[in-house]
Amino acid sequence: MENIEENNPEENTSAHQEAEMETLIITEDIRSYIYESAKWSKFLSIVGFVLTGFMVLVAFSAGAIISTMNSMVGEANNPYAKLGGGALTVIMLLFALLYFYPSLLLFKYSSAAKKAVLFGDQPNLAVAMSKMKSFFKFWGILTIVGLGFYLLIILFAVIANISASVAA
Repeated sequence: MENIEENNPEENTSAHQEAEMETLIITEDIRSYIYESAKWSKFLSIVGFVLTGFMVLVAFSAGAIISTMNSMVGEANNPYAKLGGGALTVIMLLFALLYFYPSLLLFKYSSAAKKAVLFGDQPNLAVAMSKMKSFFKFWGILTIVGLGFYLLIILFAVIANISASVAA
């Protein structure tokens, strides 16, 4: 028994056209751009890892730094003395972690992008673009949070100024 299917030529051409529209063509120029951006992102990620390491070293030295500052200028004149070494260590470690994450994303992007370009590997290109998206999303959210803090500081400054002028 034969399996007879009716093929509608219009359906086949529209499906073929959709597949062509979804296909992304990566030219040699685009490959070179991706490869060059991968090299720069690897450099930036390594610099980020080194700076993160320095931040961790400074964080664990915070107690010694605070006590040295106290002996030099006196505890009353040191604004960080009230925080203490432990609190400063935690704050510095949080900043180090905040700096480490985008460096890690850049490193993962770099590795995947180089593999994608060198071997024509579509899954690695997808991973690379995913890491790049996460990198920019992270910095975008961090920028929004920073702008929000600036807005709150300006708002509190305006309110403090108004209340000081009303009280006077």
